[in-house]
Amino acid sequence: MARSSAMIKTLVFFTCSLHLSSAVTHSLQYFYTAVTPGINFPEFTTVGQVDGVQFDYYDSDIRKKIPKTEWIQKNEGEDYWNSETQISQGNQETFKVNMATLMQRFNQTGGVHTVQMMYGCELHDDGTVRGYEQYGYDGEDFLSFHLKTKTWIAPKRQAVITKNKWDPNTGYNTNEKNYLEKECIKWLQEYVSYGRDTLERKDPPTASVIQKHSPSPEVVCHATGFFPKEVMISWRKDGEDVNEDVELRETLPNQDGSFQKRSILKVPAEDLQKHTYTCVIQHSSLKEELVLEVPKGGGLMAVIVGVLVALVVLVAVVAGIMVWKKKNSGFRRAPEKSPSSSEHELLYD
Repeated sequence: MARSSAMIKTLVFFTCSLHLSSAVTHSLQYFYTAVTPGINFPEFTTVGQVDGVQFDYYDSDIRKKIPKTEWIQKNEGEDYWNSETQISQGNQETFKVNMATLMQRFNQTGGVHTVQMMYGCELHDDGTVRGYEQYGYDGEDFLSFHLKTKTWIAPKRQAVITKNKWDPNTGYNTNEKNYLEKECIKWLQEYVSYGRDTLERKDPPTASVIQKHSPSPEVVCHATGFFPKEVMISWRKDGEDVNEDVELRETLPNQDGSFQKRSILKVPAEDLQKHTYTCVIQHSSLKEELVLEVPKGGGLMAVIVGVLVALVVLVAVVAGIMVWKKKNSGFRRAPEKSPSSSEHELLYD
C-alpha cells in the first residue's frame, strides 16, 4: 500500500527496551490511528495485540473488525465481532472529530496529519500489573493518563484544554483506572487462555554479525526468529559494556509470528583490529546469553550463527506502524477500550 514519506515520519512512535529481569509476562494493547484523507491510506485503523502478536484489525475501508489469529477466531463468535465492529465504527467517527479539533488547535488548514492512541495493560511474571492510556498528534506526545493520581498529563499547551476538562471528571477517571488495571487484565488472561500454545512458546533467536564500511564504519548485530518479543541486544569491547555510538532499532514482527531486532554499533575500522568486540543477546528462551564476536578483517564480512529470515513486513502496518511514544488528547473520547468496554472518547472543544 502506497504511503507518502510524511506519513511514514508521523507514524513512528518511540519504544523502549525492558531488561529481561522485569520482562512482561503478557501484554494486551490497542493502537488507533486516524489520518487526514486523500493519501491512499485508510482514514482510521485499529489493531489489537497480545504479547506483540496482532489478533484483530479494523479500518475505515472495510468497516468491520476482523480476527487475525486462529485462536481468537475459534473462541469468539459472531456477537463478539459485531459488537467490536460497532465500537470501532463509533471510534472512527470520534477520531474524525478529534482530527478536526487538533488541526484547529495547531492552526492547521491542510497537510497530512495523524491522531494516535495507544492503551493497554501488562501482567508481569511477579504478578504486578501496569496500565496506560496515551495519545499523540503528528508523531509527538499529546496527552497521557497518570494512574496513581487519576489525572492527565499534557506535555503541549494545546493539550491543556483537554486536561482541564478531563481532570475534574473523577468518576470517569476512576473507571479508567479500574479498566486499565482490572478489566483489561481479565481480557488479557482470557486471550492468553485461547492462544496459550502460541503465546507461551519459547523460540530462541538465530543471529548474525555483519561488518559494513559504507557510508561509515559500523557493525550490525541482527537477531531473528525469537518469541516472546522481549529481547536484549548489547555490545562489549574487550569484555566491557559499550553504551556510546549504539543505535538500537525497534523490534519488528516476522511473517511467521516470531520477531526480529537489530543493533548497530558505529566503530572505526582500526578499533576493530585492536580490540575484541562482541554482540550479546539475552532472551528468555536461552539458558545463557548468546555471544557473537565481531570478526577482525577488512571488507564486507558476516558471521552467520543461524539462517537469516528473509525481509519481513510490519504486521501492524496499517494501524500502528505507530511507533511513537504513546498519547493523544483534546477532544471527545471514543467508545472502545478493549472488547466489551465502551467509553473511550478523545477530545472535544
